[in-house]
Amino acid sequence: MKIFYAVQATGNGHISRAMELLPYLERYGQVDIFLSGANNSLKLDAPIRYRSKGLSLFYTHSGGLNYWQIARQILSPVRIFREIRDLPVEKYDVVINDFECLTSLSCAYKKVASVNFGHQASFVSSKVPRPAKKDPMGAWILRNYARATQYVGLHFSQYDDFILPPVIKKAILQAEPQDKGYITVYLSSYSDATVRQHLLPLKEFRWQVFSKEVRQPVQDGNILFLPVGGASFNKSLVNCSAMLTGAGFETPAEALYLGKKLMVIPIRGQYEQFCNAAALSRMGVPVLDALDEGFEGVFREWMEQRKRPHLHLDYSTEAIVSYLMHHCTQKKKDALDMLYPDAVFN
Repeated sequence: MKIFYAVQATGNGHISRAMELLPYLERYGQVDIFLSGANNSLKLDAPIRYRSKGLSLFYTHSGGLNYWQIARQILSPVRIFREIRDLPVEKYDVVINDFECLTSLSCAYKKVASVNFGHQASFVSSKVPRPAKKDPMGAWILRNYARATQYVGLHFSQYDDFILPPVIKKAILQAEPQDKGYITVYLSSYSDATVRQHLLPLKEFRWQVFSKEVRQPVQDGNILFLPVGGASFNKSLVNCSAMLTGAGFETPAEALYLGKKLMVIPIRGQYEQFCNAAALSRMGVPVLDALDEGFEGVFREWMEQRKRPHLHLDYSTEAIVSYLMHHCTQKKKDALDMLYPDAVFN
C-alpha cells in the first residue's frame, strides 16, 4: 500500500504527532511525506518526499497573528496552482491530510478521496466546544482549510463518535513526572522581551522559557531562556511544577496527561485556540486573555490553588493508527470495533 501523508509545518504540534505516528503507519506500507509550511522550530526526523512553503501562520511580538506576513503567501497564485496540479495524490492508495491546504485542493482538483486526520478535523462536529464570542471567518477556515472526504478528529474529550483522544508522545507516556520547583513557559506568539517583562517581577518563582530567539541557554535573573527542542522541552515539562502556554492542542494535552498545573493564553485572532480554550475551561483550566499587567496577581492566586485537571487516555497510539487506517479503507462502522479500552500504551 502507498500512503501519502501531508503534514502541516506551521507550529510544532503537527510535526511532533507525525513522528509518533510514522512507525505505525509504515507497518501498512510505503509512506511518503509531504511537509508544507515554513513557521516551525522542530525538524521532522524522517525522509521527506515532497516539500512546499505551503500556507503558514505568522505572529506579531505581542501575541497576535501577523496578517500582512500571512497575506504575502497567497500573492503567488501561479505557484500555488502549479503545486496543486503537480502534487501526485492520485498515485496513492491512501491520502492522510493533517490540516494541509494544498493537499486538500489537489485532491479536490483531481477527485481523489482523502481523510482529514488530526485536531482540526474534530471541528466539523457541532458538538465540539466553541467560545461564546463568534468568529465566522475563523469557523469557516477550520471547516474549509483542509476539506476531505472523511474525517478522523483528535480532542481532549470524545465529543463525537469520530473523535479520538490526543496522540501523546512516547517520551511523555513513559516518563515519571516530578516536581522540581520551576514553571515551564512556551508562548510562541510573544517575544522574549514581552515574556521577560512579565515574568521577571515574580522573583520567588523559577522559569524555564522556551524561545525561538535564543540558540543556547541564557540565564536572565530568575528566567532561563532555552531554545525550542524536542528532548529538552519534554524534560522540562516532565519535571516542572506548572505550565504556562498558548491554547494549542498537543502541549496542553501532554501537560494534562502528566497531571501538571496548566494555564493557557490563546493567540489573538486564532479561532482554533479560543475553541481549545473553551474546552479547557470546561475542564477547569484557567484561561487568560493576554500576557498583560494583570498577569502577576492572577498567576500568584492560581499557584496557591491545588486543583489539577487530568487527562485520561482510552487508546494507545497504535490503536489510533489502526482505527485511522481501517477508516481509510473500510466502512466506519467496522472501524469502531477496532478500538479497545484495554489497549496497551506504547
